[in-house]
Amino acid sequence: MRISELEGKRIAIWGYGREGRAALAALRWRLPGQPVTVFCNAEEARALREMQDPALDIRTEVTAVALAEHEFVIKSPGISPYTSPAVDAALDGVRYLGGSGLWFAEPRSGRTVCVTGSKGKSTTTALVAHLLRAGGHRTALAGNIGLPLLELQDVQPPPEYWAIELSSYQTGEASDVDVAVVLNLHPEHLDWHGNEARYYRDKLALLTGGKPREAVLNAAEPRLAEVDLPDTTRIHWFNHRDGWHLRESVIHRGERAVLDTRALSLPGRHNRLNLCAALAAVEALGLDAVKLAPAAASFRPLPHRLQSLGTRNGIEAVNDSISTTPQAAIAALDCYRGRSIAILVGGYDRGLDWGVFVERIAAEPVTAVITMGQNGPRVHEKLKPVAAAEGFFLAEAGEMEEAVRLGLRALGSEGVLLLSPGAPSFPRYRDYVERGRHFARAAGYDPDQISAIPGLGVS
Repeated sequence: MRISELEGKRIAIWGYGREGRAALAALRWRLPGQPVTVFCNAEEARALREMQDPALDIRTEVTAVALAEHEFVIKSPGISPYTSPAVDAALDGVRYLGGSGLWFAEPRSGRTVCVTGSKGKSTTTALVAHLLRAGGHRTALAGNIGLPLLELQDVQPPPEYWAIELSSYQTGEASDVDVAVVLNLHPEHLDWHGNEARYYRDKLALLTGGKPREAVLNAAEPRLAEVDLPDTTRIHWFNHRDGWHLRESVIHRGERAVLDTRALSLPGRHNRLNLCAALAAVEALGLDAVKLAPAAASFRPLPHRLQSLGTRNGIEAVNDSISTTPQAAIAALDCYRGRSIAILVGGYDRGLDWGVFVERIAAEPVTAVITMGQNGPRVHEKLKPVAAAEGFFLAEAGEMEEAVRLGLRALGSEGVLLLSPGAPSFPRYRDYVERGRHFARAAGYDPDQISAIPGLGVS
């Protein structure tokens, strides 16, 4: 639905984080006098009242009755349409929209590359933008990576390309996509989606509902081979010998060796595969990806994603706060194989199976595992017999400072202090950024130096 079609309708914005603020700004730009209800918290309500906008109805309580007063509700991505009692009760007669969906419905210039996956989507999206800019193309980097699409609604001059990260909360809002990239699929955000089957369905909506002209898919992900793609979609497989793939440390395009990745600032095999996906996406746009591949040497890794904060007294502190699944924590361990590792794990308990992590630790024991957060006790109990058998240090921590202290003590004078929680940050933290900043501060580093995502916006 286009923004102009909302004129004269009963509209609400639910959630006034960055996405909510972008939605209100877009409405005010296109429909300046339109009455709008905003459901938000008390602190946000104070900021809204300072705007002195007489057409705003500001409410701090959300109920089914209040939602049902509206024809359209623009909700923040984190609010689930499946598991929120207020949504369920008010569903009849209310249409729920997202900011990304509003952006996709508007006329736009430039071609879109939309990236999703259970892990690696931010890095891949940023790599796509980096490669396109290296080729001299004006490119937008936006979406779930940290800049709502609606904030760039009327940017001038318009970009030639859009590199867009989409979470599983947003993939169903995409439409008229030029290139869709799906990296991998692991159970995640089940508290939002309700169950694993719905998570996969929603994630793959980028392919089934977005109707992309080109699809860049991971050949090692079996579920992707079973997706019923539109007949008009052309598939490009990466991580396959006929396409962009990795052999040892060298990226190949088919049989052609293109780039040795050993000098790149991309830790871990999974990040090199993310570069393969980005190169395949650039190629799907019709550009010479082989020519652009060397530009990856100047790519700066994103914060909170296997981010080295520095080395002190022989111990390297690595911030992987973005890690929200056990599989992501395993991938982080793989990056530092052969070194002494103290890994900090745990956070919000979504009921995910940590058996794969326990198996990995049993097969390749580390120096120490420090558990914390809501699911910390559960993970600790699973690891106790393995720690007893293998002799590594296992401890529970109440706060980040204690976890860091225990990890440093276990490492002694050499190794990697690795924050890779394998779980979401809330409710202890607002988001993974706040958690990563806390880790940096506890480890003795300046949190203000680690959080900016390079390249957001248009350039």
